[in-house]
Amino acid sequence: MQATVFNTATMEFLPQTGQAAPPLHLLVVDPDGAVRSACAEIAEGLGYVVESTGEMTHARRLLETLSADILLMNQPAGSTQGLDLVAEVKIFHPHTAVIAMTASGSVNTAVEAMRCGASDYLMKPFAMDNLLTALERASSSLLMDAATRQLREKLKLSQGLGAMIGRSGEMEKVYRILSKVAQSSHPVLILGESGTGKELVARTIHAYGPNAEKPFLPVDCGSLAPTLIESELFGYVKGAFTGANRTRDGLLVAAEGGTVFLDEIGELLPDLQAKLLRALQEREVRPVGATHSVPVRARIVAATNRNLVEMVENGTFRKDLFYRLNVVNLKLPPLRSRKEDIPLLAAHFLERLSRERGQKYTLDDEVLRTMMRYDWPGNVRELENSVEHACTMGTGPVLSLGDLPTQLQNQAMEARRAAAVVPGTEAEDRNKVTSLAETEKKAILNAIRILHGDKLKAAKLLGIGKTTLYRKLKEYGIADSLQDG
Repeated sequence: MQATVFNTATMEFLPQTGQAAPPLHLLVVDPDGAVRSACAEIAEGLGYVVESTGEMTHARRLLETLSADILLMNQPAGSTQGLDLVAEVKIFHPHTAVIAMTASGSVNTAVEAMRCGASDYLMKPFAMDNLLTALERASSSLLMDAATRQLREKLKLSQGLGAMIGRSGEMEKVYRILSKVAQSSHPVLILGESGTGKELVARTIHAYGPNAEKPFLPVDCGSLAPTLIESELFGYVKGAFTGANRTRDGLLVAAEGGTVFLDEIGELLPDLQAKLLRALQEREVRPVGATHSVPVRARIVAATNRNLVEMVENGTFRKDLFYRLNVVNLKLPPLRSRKEDIPLLAAHFLERLSRERGQKYTLDDEVLRTMMRYDWPGNVRELENSVEHACTMGTGPVLSLGDLPTQLQNQAMEARRAAAVVPGTEAEDRNKVTSLAETEKKAILNAIRILHGDKLKAAKLLGIGKTTLYRKLKEYGIADSLQDG
């Protein structure tokens, strides 16, 4: 694999200058010749060396002699042939990136493919931009240096909240920053909404850092009384206050070179902010009631879901402490901005619950479609709780819409109403219920009418490919009667 360098401005791994980048090899496996040709044409235009086949058996023979960097393959619903090939590829060619192509609505097939080792998936029919994005993600992953790839594989196996699981572009950025900050001892400030997995990120930074064998000590600055936080962080001597029957080291000392995680740092009161700043600057603390200071060697990782810049501006958070903590900041994306990770996260939680309860659970396609539409205000934690709720309420191995929490059921009902009610020009038509196919047909024909027959613009407006648009028009029997755009 080509040598790379890390661009700190763009947070990307780029080809090292002075070397010609070798072309990546792509193998396309799909029984549909039109799909193979289209994918090959697009990939070759990007500089890939492309081989293609329509049969799994031929694909296996090609993989014996072809060093494929990326495998783009069809995954037929209800068949295990494609899944078997994915599993084989990940065993015999572990560094080959697999992108699964599945029919629209067969989300479970995509989930199963990713369980077997696929790194990404595309729902047919897909637009050219979707394919470009998938290839870009796969090639970016292949360009990571060996240390980063090893870290990412470890992250994929992490347990707990599951926020580190994902292959979206947003999560790739997180992995790249993590691979750097984990090896340093600088303070890190983790930003993100509630439920995005800030503590899990902090534990990951510690676990893959140089002092992983040292303690990881968390403290919630928002749930403890100020006096308790002071004692927790700085320690106290015997007799310092009522109940102090012995001398106790604070977490900053007890960490012994490990990591102290200050969760919800934005809740810390001003006087404690001053004491923490002094401890970080002087690298020593004075325990409550003591007349002497004790040296500190702990690494500080802080997190908050609040806007610290705004708090600094209005005077509720010290500017000097903010700059001291914000040596490196890592912003976690909300789940709604990386929805392509939802199937993989759901599969992870299902696998854990299946293992814990001794029963295999799966989600039907309607459940997954509902999850993909929902905005997840509680982020990954809410997704995990929803999957656990469904496993608890469900009566069989296949979990259905009725097993989900109320807010997700309401989301599904709203989606059904929106799809079924088609506004018309006549009053009696306004609540007419039509099929989804009829709704789709009306949307396509209306877009072409508004754009005066320009099919290219209509396809772009509808978010579908030109090939898909022509196929739909042919099904309607009206392709030849419209002006070609």
